[in-house]
Amino acid sequence: MLDVFAAVADPTRRLILGRLRGEGALSVSSLSTVLPISRQAVTKHLNVLEKAGLIRKRVQGRERLHELEAQPLREVDDWLAPYAAAWDERLERMRIHPRSTSGSPGSSRIRAVSKTTSVGTRSSGS
Repeated sequence: MLDVFAAVADPTRRLILGRLRGEGALSVSSLSTVLPISRQAVTKHLNVLEKAGLIRKRVQGRERLHELEAQPLREVDDWLAPYAAAWDERLERMRIHPRSTSGSPGSSRIRAVSKTTSVGTRSSGS
């Protein structure tokens, strides 16, 4: 799984994966026309993605086409799912929390501070 994380850490490789996901199998020359890098650099990125198991090569005539292999990404997604659920729960509590603070100790402290401030303002203005 570390190879997958290392492979997707690079924005160019993420862009390549996105292209393969959206357009299907592509050759190095097809990818190099849409990326702002050389064909040699595209090939190096494809080798990293292939080593991580994120793409596979297939020969069609004289071309080598590169296809997305999504299974390693599914494994990462499965591994991350419990963490995502925990963060979703925490974010939901943060979203709800401000609406339910009317009786909480923190809200009475805020009211006490604002009363002190307004009293202090009135006394200094008199």
